[in-house]
Amino acid sequence: MERHLPAAVLAPFVKAYLIIESDEGMQNNTLPDTSVIMSFRLKGTVRFIADSNARLLPEAGITGLRRSARLLKYEPDTANLLVVFQEGGAAAFFKTPLHELFEAQQPLDDLIRIHKIKEVEERLREAKDHPQRIVIIEQFLLSELRNQRTDLMVDHAVQQIKDNSGNVKIKSLAADLYISQDAFEKRFRRTVGTTPKQFSAIVRLRHLLDHYGEADNLTDAAYQAGYFDQAHFIKDFKAFTGQTPQAFFQSAIWW
Repeated sequence: MERHLPAAVLAPFVKAYLIIESDEGMQNNTLPDTSVIMSFRLKGTVRFIADSNARLLPEAGITGLRRSARLLKYEPDTANLLVVFQEGGAAAFFKTPLHELFEAQQPLDDLIRIHKIKEVEERLREAKDHPQRIVIIEQFLLSELRNQRTDLMVDHAVQQIKDNSGNVKIKSLAADLYISQDAFEKRFRRTVGTTPKQFSAIVRLRHLLDHYGEADNLTDAAYQAGYFDQAHFIKDFKAFTGQTPQAFFQSAIWW
């Protein structure tokens, strides 16, 4: 997997470009994250497993935020280019409110004119190397950029949630921003892709996974992450990863 950082003009909106290649084929258990992701298949086939059925991912797609893990299967000789947006960054490119993408994987031409998608796909196929493909994607993104700035209020809310590892009270956060809770939640979910509460839950569990090794045991890790009800923690964790905490930490690598 290669990671490339965006050019300065796109940095407020795009977190990174990832190129995932598989010569032999592989499966990835991808956990919920805080970023909307755009994908372009460079070659091969990628499927996601849902309800024991394998479904083909589109050649160019957009994936919203989600609350549960997803299993991806890469066939041999497959490569995908991913655009990982900053939290709230994808809203600068699409008219569609991003909460409509929650738990969804859609063809990109549902949101962008199909002739533009086909043009990008053709240029990607003709590109000589990955740096050239990144340039093509950046040119495409610049052509689709609708807003030159992100929503500063939402940016601040996202940062507050992340700084507090997901342990925030949404009512207090809205009050600190001098906006009603209802108006804040509508603006947040339209821009980020889910409610502040669900976003906080993702941040909290991501923080637990990132700092699990610093705790003496699983109970302490859950307590440090802000869970004071063990049953609630296990329920959230299983929905998030598809496994119980004990099974998850005894099993394979996650990313």
